[in-house]
Amino acid sequence: MDDAQGVYGISVAAELVGMGVQNLRAYEARGLLEPGRTRGGTRRYSANDLVRLRRISELLAAGLNIAGIAMVLHLEDENTRLREMHAVLTAEHS
Repeated sequence: MDDAQGVYGISVAAELVGMGVQNLRAYEARGLLEPGRTRGGTRRYSANDLVRLRRISELLAAGLNIAGIAMVLHLEDENTRLREMHAVLTAEHS
């Protein structure tokens, strides 16, 4: 199974990460995650989304507000992208 494929409905995802359904909707509205959607518009959360939701929970517990969490997640995503790019470039020149 692909970790990016949305397979969990919102209530299952909320239960798996220990959050309320409204929190997941709010985090999506604030741009902290973007779950997949079925053709009918139903949210489908992936394993990657669950990891991101757990990270949001960790950052909340550390005292960050939503704006701070958005900044941290953006920087972490950018760091991951740059590391992947570096690995590709390094492999090409080896």
